[in-house]
Amino acid sequence: MFVMGNLIEALAKIIDVVLNIYFWIIVARAVISWVNPDPYNAIVVFLYRVTEPVLAPIRRRLPMGMGIDFSPMVVILVILFLQVFLVKTILQMAFYFR
Repeated sequence: MFVMGNLIEALAKIIDVVLNIYFWIIVARAVISWVNPDPYNAIVVFLYRVTEPVLAPIRRRLPMGMGIDFSPMVVILVILFLQVFLVKTILQMAFYFR
């Protein structure tokens, strides 16, 4: 059963790393939105392509008060929730199988 525990622990760590990377991508997207970036820059295109599928549905549901886009903040809060709840729950399941 320890093999199953190690597998579940590895899965939890991979999910945590992916969420952490996406967190920083969202932060970079938010910081870039404060300036007027070149829309043809490869980094800007990458950031928009990776984040827009997640940010667009949230942006449609949030009211746009005073022209401030709160969708990155919502995604960051969801990522933090998933890191605290989902990853820790999966890690506890891994220790259960040991």
